[in-house]
Amino acid sequence: TLDAPLVFEDAAPRLWDITGDGQPEIVVVQSHETKGARLTAWELGQTASGAPDLKLLASTDFIGTRFRWLAPFGIGDFTGDGAVEIAYVETPHLGKTMRLVGLEGNRLVLRGALQGLTNHRIGEENIAGGVRSCDGRVEAILASGDWRRIVAVSWQDDGLVSRDLGALDRRQDLTKALTCAR
Repeated sequence: TLDAPLVFEDAAPRLWDITGDGQPEIVVVQSHETKGARLTAWELGQTASGAPDLKLLASTDFIGTRFRWLAPFGIGDFTGDGAVEIAYVETPHLGKTMRLVGLEGNRLVLRGALQGLTNHRIGEENIAGGVRSCDGRVEAILASGDWRRIVAVSWQDDGLVSRDLGALDRRQDLTKALTCAR
């Protein structure tokens, strides 16, 4: 539970090790009633009495406008620096921008962004696509903004690049693409 004007606005928390210590952190979308959403990472510890204690580890900035959402979909060492980055789509219904952020102190800092990609449709309960590692190359698997093509996004020459993997006829096509068959 968060104090107003903040709420957790997500389908479920993700347990991802973003610090590299072998223990998962809790990655979840948090929203502010006037500032919109932001991505947050939390640590679960204990108080002196042994009670559970949830502490904010790091966050992105808020999107800046209310009723704006983001859809996290995976982690991986996209940049090849030995640390993982978190991949999400900011405003998957409007702006359709994939963002890649990495942990720096108490901040999730932008590493790269690419427009025209999405992973969620209004009315669906789940986030589509994900992250795969094929032949040592970490790639995000997403839908084109119009939901007609499957797109793989990877890191190259200090930025994100995309490549078309083929037609997107059914949502399950994105799941199949996660197997490295394409």
